[in-house]
Amino acid sequence: MIASRVARFSTSSSVSAGRHILKSIVAPERSEGMGAVVRRSLGTREMRHHDPFLLLDEFWVGPKGGFPDHPHRGFETVTYMFSGQMQHEDFSGHKGTIGPGDLQWMTAGRGIVHCEMPVKNSDDKHEEEGRTGKAGSSKVENTKESLTTHGLQLWVNLSHKDKSCEPQYQDLRDYQILRATPKDGVQVKVIAGEAHGVKSKVYTRTPTMYLDYRMKPNKSVQLAIPKDYNGFIYMLSGKAYFGDGAVRNKTVEQRIQDTNTGDIKVSVKMNNGLSEPFKGLPHHTLILSQDDGADTLQIQTKDEDVHFVVLAGQPLKEPVVQDRLFVLNSMQEVQQTLEDYRQFKNGFENAKTWRSTIAPKGYRLKF
Repeated sequence: MIASRVARFSTSSSVSAGRHILKSIVAPERSEGMGAVVRRSLGTREMRHHDPFLLLDEFWVGPKGGFPDHPHRGFETVTYMFSGQMQHEDFSGHKGTIGPGDLQWMTAGRGIVHCEMPVKNSDDKHEEEGRTGKAGSSKVENTKESLTTHGLQLWVNLSHKDKSCEPQYQDLRDYQILRATPKDGVQVKVIAGEAHGVKSKVYTRTPTMYLDYRMKPNKSVQLAIPKDYNGFIYMLSGKAYFGDGAVRNKTVEQRIQDTNTGDIKVSVKMNNGLSEPFKGLPHHTLILSQDDGADTLQIQTKDEDVHFVVLAGQPLKEPVVQDRLFVLNSMQEVQQTLEDYRQFKNGFENAKTWRSTIAPKGYRLKF
């Protein structure tokens, strides 16, 4: 188990020319689904939601893993791949496969039951035999080194009016996702929204920016983000520096959990001068300031290549009531959704007889 680490910031009498980092949260590893490992950065006790975002998982899945038949209602799932292939099918007959660099933007809307499983290749059997010492063993050690399908899954909330829409998909191959090159050594895949003069092809019901940055050492770039958007950064590899260092009188509370004892150590300090740009570390989520009226974010690298994603969206400012895989606006709506799913009605009619062809036989998530 990796330590859970949270750094919190509160600002008084601050002056900022651009957005800065309010909070940094490490995403510890955890098991999820069937034979998968995830690093969950949103959707935890440290950061339950960040309107309009509900969850972000960095996931690794092996040939025996995956996410068999399960339902959704009331939000969108966005799957973005780095390596391997994931196949997908649902109870309405939609099927597809996405690979490295590809995107699937699924709107669950009023209801869907679907399945997400990695595509097995000809080497999977031999890889499993090598790790377990014999053929046919089901006890495969799930380490990231053995789980070759790697990507991100984001959950984006839908407004009350959009929660009842019909399920829809937007699938883009890597070559269909537009790139921006604001400077030499800085490449940005504009997955959703607009950045550096490039506008994505993806339609977002909840206005959203989703940007994949790869930067070479000793580069800097400025990103424009609408003032009213909530936003965060998820660090994938390398170290990058965010903000322009113009935040005064910042009280910093850092909470660190000891990996052996579980004890929480707290340190507090006051910075009376100019702060340094915030250093983002791999597998950390950096929450951006929002109420300071700033609409830019300064980004810098130093001595290494860096890979991270920036996500920002217009807050819905609506109640969020979540029951596992359903996200509605009230407990009454959640209870109605559970009844609809169990009784195969109001959008879940096809769930009565449908079973995925790519998941283990007989599997269905019970509620």
